[in-house]
Amino acid sequence: MNLHSAAPRSDDRDGYLVSRRQAWFAFAMTFALMLFDYIDRQVIVSLFPHLKAAWGLSDMQLGSLVSIISIVVAAGGLPVALMADRVSRVKSIFVMATVWSLATISCMFARNFGQLFAARAIVGLGETGYGSVGGALIASLFPKRLRTTLLGAFFAAASLGSVLGVMLGGVVAAHWGWKAAFGVVGVPGLLLAFLYLLVPDYKTVELAPRVGHARHSVRSFARQIVSTLAGSPTVWWTCLGAALQLVVVSMIWSWLPSYFHRYHGAASDHAGMLAAVIVLCGAVGSVIWGVIADRLAVRRPRNKLVMMAILCTATLLVFVTAFGCTMSANLQFLLIALGGFLMMCTVAPTATVVLNVIHPGVRSTGAAILALFQNLFGLAVGPFVGGLLSDAFGLQVALAVMPAFGLFAALCFLLATRTYESELAKVEHIRLDVATSSTSPMTVSA
Repeated sequence: MNLHSAAPRSDDRDGYLVSRRQAWFAFAMTFALMLFDYIDRQVIVSLFPHLKAAWGLSDMQLGSLVSIISIVVAAGGLPVALMADRVSRVKSIFVMATVWSLATISCMFARNFGQLFAARAIVGLGETGYGSVGGALIASLFPKRLRTTLLGAFFAAASLGSVLGVMLGGVVAAHWGWKAAFGVVGVPGLLLAFLYLLVPDYKTVELAPRVGHARHSVRSFARQIVSTLAGSPTVWWTCLGAALQLVVVSMIWSWLPSYFHRYHGAASDHAGMLAAVIVLCGAVGSVIWGVIADRLAVRRPRNKLVMMAILCTATLLVFVTAFGCTMSANLQFLLIALGGFLMMCTVAPTATVVLNVIHPGVRSTGAAILALFQNLFGLAVGPFVGGLLSDAFGLQVALAVMPAFGLFAALCFLLATRTYESELAKVEHIRLDVATSSTSPMTVSA
């Protein structure tokens, strides 16, 4: 089958790459691992009060325990995704999940801040590339018409995982101590890693047709990747906008339990529950905004970028009001919940925009560019800079100021609208085929 046919058949162009049963099994497993990715990542935020009491840590140090994961993920995301694109997405994900689960379990044996910080860095090493590789796999196995909706559900697992991580951390710490929380959340991910080997993969796609049987050199292959990724203004503006909005998201996710504990006098486990409700609102929002973006894009693809610009601005206004104005606790909680619902508006649409304009041969790598921006300039910034502002001016001021990043995100999305549709047309003719594997009982021959 020619993967580079200029005239693909219209009857299977937008269909499932594998059987529906296989595709949905792959989605379920990828979703489950994303869930535990963020359970393991976020369990620590509900343990902040315990760590502060046990080791006397500053807010900057506490924030760094969250930010270090995002920094490591950003640093390693591109090479890991490139390897996955060229070798095997499924086997790469198996290795990732095994590493981050074992590292999470090791956190329960840390005796000081340095040891815990190192263990958290290894958690990040394991999680490197997972979102981009998993997202690329889902986008390739399912029809294009379902991509934004399914990626919205996939990335909603990050919110759900954060909810469960915050809740479980607080409850386990209240009953068995804060160290036990790491063991409770680390083991299930390890089991899922082995089950993931049953997931089907798709064949690696050449970036350009070969001439005869000549092989591309490493240098020419690298040039093709650079030209494929660097020649897309849509990718760069979308990635930057996604990162800036995630500064807001990561700030809220990381510091809400501490905010409810310090300013409303909630016990640590109850504060975690309150924060989990807000994060759950975000999970619902990421799915709903993904569905809405899909429907808006039917009329015109750029509409999803306009939608994100509007919602990022709305998020800023809601959070500035919630944390900057005097009001009752109940009204403030409702406003924070509304902000939590709005702030996840970019998660699925930005992934779809990037995956839609990237050549399938480097789709995981293109998604890793997005993940690099999201982690290094988004998820890593919120907890750490928020901690610095909290140490200097107080946590409530920090929560009121940080959402301003969303205004810059909105501007980036508007700039991306100028080139999105023209770039989309350049890659619509490229077709994929399913990979075969002797180790998987769910294999389909091409």
